[in-house]
Amino acid sequence: MGQIVYDVHYQTTLAFLISFYFYCTGLSAGSFMISTLSYGFGFEQFKPAGKIGVVAAVLLLLLAPQFLLMQVGWPIKSVWNHFVYLNPVSSMTYGAFLLCLYPLNSIVYGIFMFQGNKKWTKFFGTIGIPLALSVHGYTGWILALGVARDYWNTALMPTVFLFSAMVSGISMMILLIMIRDYFFTASREINLPLIRTLAKILGWLLAVDLFLVFSDYTVLLYSKLEAQEVAHFMLFGRMSFLFVVMENLVGKVIPMIIVLTPRLRENNTILVLAAIMNMIGILIMRVVTVYGGQAIPLM
Repeated sequence: MGQIVYDVHYQTTLAFLISFYFYCTGLSAGSFMISTLSYGFGFEQFKPAGKIGVVAAVLLLLLAPQFLLMQVGWPIKSVWNHFVYLNPVSSMTYGAFLLCLYPLNSIVYGIFMFQGNKKWTKFFGTIGIPLALSVHGYTGWILALGVARDYWNTALMPTVFLFSAMVSGISMMILLIMIRDYFFTASREINLPLIRTLAKILGWLLAVDLFLVFSDYTVLLYSKLEAQEVAHFMLFGRMSFLFVVMENLVGKVIPMIIVLTPRLRENNTILVLAAIMNMIGILIMRVVTVYGGQAIPLM
């Protein structure tokens, strides 16, 4: 009796392009939410962030689908099928509509904002808030529906994606506002009250984000064997440096300490460093979540 051994390497289906897609949609959602704080909710202290926020949101969301299409090989026909053959139980169907409605609404919102039409700016800004949340929430929802992947199959996944979108979007806004004020204004004076306020918000959102990660991993560690295996893989295995050190320590814990400490927060150089660290950490979080969640072969 003979035995044949096949040397077949395990391959992951989703890779870095999907991570970049998730990252860009998150940045877009976060920056749009900051933009609407003034024009949608009436918080005047955030008005200087309104126009730059909506421009960033539109550009990022126009860029994001390109990574998705590259990942799946530019199947334009299959994309069109989401609109022709509706599947009410498919998150991809809702995502296809959201990826069209959200940028269109953001463009209209931005046009009225630049025209100074407060009534319609507020109207489309209010509509854009649930659209922005839905666009990024559905990406986490897609992963959460991967029932065979214990790392993805958690009800926390959409919420984790939303909070990571907010923190990365705020970090990007801090950098963009500082660059605009210093390099593209006549006075070269940075709007420090706005920057400090955004930094405080960033700190508390990072605290919630870290709590969600803690909650997720404590459940994994005390769950079934497959879930424990993926948790140990992330914490102590091949992904530990990216997950523990780069994503959480460098990308979340250190920036949180900086922005919640008044003396450190008031130092612009350190604040810029914290924002950059957080943006890098969230990008790594996307890679770790997408790649790491499927790195262990199914039995």
